[in-house]
Amino acid sequence: MFSFANPHLLYLLFLLPVVAGLYIIARIARRRKLMRYGRIATLTPLMPDASRYKPGIKLVLQLIAIAALVIVLARPRAGAKEEVSEVQGIEVMICLDVSNSMLASSTDDPRGVSRLQRAKLVLEKLIDKLDNDKVGLIVFAGDAYTQLPITSDFVSAKMFLNSISTEMVPTQGTAIGAAIQMAMNSFTPDEDMQRAIIVITDGENFEDDPLAATQEAAKRGIQVDVIGLGSTKGALIPIGRNGQYLKDDSGNPVTTRLDETMARKIAEEGDGIYVSGAASTVVNDVDEQLKTLATSSFEKINYTASAEQFPVFAWIALAFLILDIFMLDRKVGWLKKINFFSK
Repeated sequence: MFSFANPHLLYLLFLLPVVAGLYIIARIARRRKLMRYGRIATLTPLMPDASRYKPGIKLVLQLIAIAALVIVLARPRAGAKEEVSEVQGIEVMICLDVSNSMLASSTDDPRGVSRLQRAKLVLEKLIDKLDNDKVGLIVFAGDAYTQLPITSDFVSAKMFLNSISTEMVPTQGTAIGAAIQMAMNSFTPDEDMQRAIIVITDGENFEDDPLAATQEAAKRGIQVDVIGLGSTKGALIPIGRNGQYLKDDSGNPVTTRLDETMARKIAEEGDGIYVSGAASTVVNDVDEQLKTLATSSFEKINYTASAEQFPVFAWIALAFLILDIFMLDRKVGWLKKINFFSK
């Protein structure tokens, strides 16, 4: 199996015919300039060291070197294998709040990182802790959407984290209940698996009843943990990059506060724990809580790292660049004495 780590960089290869075309245009322009001084057949003996073929040969060497360097940047790989192993773990669905309030500062300092940025940092460390578990990701604001179905591919999970923004959900608001309901329906049908839902939010719910959804999850034996982000003192919601803040219909800046009361109630109804996202132990606390669940056996598919092939193309590029350096535009002295086209 042959693949590229950065296949989009292969589009740079389309520049090669452009370079070749520019070279041809330059050679035609050179010939026309020479013709101003006389016939080419008459001028050629006046330039005995000027080679007719070597500029073209040098161009070919340079194009091959450039093509090899582009392939190096694209990182060709070969030899990837799929390995299936049996591991012990649980299933975890993460519900991440991406409403506009998550753009507010995660601390009392308005210049601090946003709640969403803090959530991404926490999630990245938490995913590393999940080890052999399965993980899925749901984003929600006024509505909830599955961003990543339940999977054991943590590499993909981290990739999805980088792309998360508040623009992913067009309907604003905070529907925690809808997110929990969707998470319950996103687990695999295997009844033997222990399951947990981790809700990461500022706790401000305006759309539905999260407690009812949490109680239903608890009845199904699903643990619900909550990570609260933000400050109870409140923070303004920045919009754009001009230092402006979100305002209500009356023109007053909107202040968003961490609703710890609601967050704690959700965790309590879900037989889980509530942890402040600002705590330094937030990842360890949630990890320890998840470890209270019994693990189950399931098959995990691993993809072995593909063997990198770019060194081969790097050596090819180096070889052709060295050839280009030592190949001069003028004729080779000892070859000038040979007439290759004599009868």
